Amino acid sequence: MANPEGTALRRRDLLIAAGAGVCLPAWAQARSVTDGANRRVNVPAQVQRIFPAGPPAAIWLYTLAPDALIGWPRANRGPELEFLLPGIGNRPEVGRLTGRGNTTNLEQLLASKPDLIVDAGSTRQTFVELADRVQAQTGIPYALLDGRLEATAQGYLLLGELTGRRERAAQLAKYTSDTLRTVRERVARATAQPRVYYARGPEGLETGLGGSINVEMFEAMGIRHVAVGLQGGLATVSIEQVLGWDPEVIVTIDQTFAQTVQSNPLWRGVSAVKSGRVHLSPKLPFGWIDFPPSVNRLPGLWWLGSKVFPALFPEDLATVTRDFYKLFYQVDLTPAQVQRVLAGRD
Repeated sequence: MANPEGTALRRRDLLIAAGAGVCLPAWAQARSVTDGANRRVNVPAQVQRIFPAGPPAAIWLYTLAPDALIGWPRANRGPELEFLLPGIGNRPEVGRLTGRGNTTNLEQLLASKPDLIVDAGSTRQTFVELADRVQAQTGIPYALLDGRLEATAQGYLLLGELTGRRERAAQLAKYTSDTLRTVRERVARATAQPRVYYARGPEGLETGLGGSINVEMFEAMGIRHVAVGLQGGLATVSIEQVLGWDPEVIVTIDQTFAQTVQSNPLWRGVSAVKSGRVHLSPKLPFGWIDFPPSVNRLPGLWWLGSKVFPALFPEDLATVTRDFYKLFYQVDLTPAQVQRVLAGRD
């Protein structure tokens, strides 16, 4: 979930909502559920159609209740569709209510006839106010999930309560809590911490600063990244700064950077480049590091651990990948598909 600037609803939308309100079905307020922002949300007895407010929520919903997912904030492309359920992965683009460049309005929202709106990510006051406003203007219940990695297991249990999928939610929550506990315990046993740099962009000079959602995985695992001392969000740094940090491991989500860094004279002196420890993160159907920051990051915990502390993470990544995709994305991967995912290329 990103900063919701620009989500102010236009007067036309408000008029449409007001006019449509008399035509809205009388949602049965059979259950009152406390969401991730400690708000009481009245939820229908049966939830069959859910509108995702942004990309993180769409992935949460797909993994738990794919049949109820109305559509995607951004339509999935061909390479992504291969790794999603047929008939679900290709559901229509519905736009987004939160984040930069929100692309839906109340008219479109009401036309999709959801029983529930779900957003996942930050639960700070800005997003609470947005949820309350949209809920008041449309009459559609709007629930917030805490999108932090450490809150993911609890978030699944909450989503199970909201949707009535409690048994499956408990299964996904257990995988999540077991994974987080295991990777943290292993990293805590490390006798030394290599210097790790997270490179974004074709030049590799964009990175996440300490406390940002972009490096939450590193910090949640106890991996110390070189920019941890600089607090903020995404930032562009200089090559001189990178040389000063001299990372021993580089993790990137950019295919161009991964392909060109070895031949780039500016990077030739960096320890990670000299030792060949530049790793391109998997990204199909969704990124394993931070793009978007949702439950798609869970297999990335195993992958990141194996790249930074290979001796502490002996698991076969092909098996980890196949098992995660079967349980969460509900697809059976062939060996060739597993290798395509782990290669990190589109």
